[in-house]
Amino acid sequence: MQVDQARRLKELEQENAKLKRLVSELSLEKLVLKDIASGNF
Repeated sequence: MQVDQARRLKELEQENAKLKRLVSELSLEKLVLKDIASGNF
């Protein structure tokens, strides 16, 4: 693996981790809003 490929892989791994956090946060927000909407708070 060349240096530029390794650098790109690292960037993609960081972006993937960021996107996973965003999905997790949005999923949690969705659950909270769903509970509030159904009156389970």
